Amino acid sequence: MAAYRCPACEYVYEEEAGEPREGFPAGTPWSDVPDDWTCPDCAVREKVDFEAVSA
Repeated sequence: MAAYRCPACEYVYEEEAGEPREGFPAGTPWSDVPDDWTCPDCAVREKVDFEAVSA
């Protein structure tokens, strides 16, 4: 599974873990996260700004 990092605060969305507090259970693929979703830690960056993280 993939992971994506916020360039502003370094928060990482991991598909395997999801983000339950945001309504995305474990295993939620990045493609299922809405395009207008913002970083849950800093709320500065939107999904489009996130960068893929290599494992």
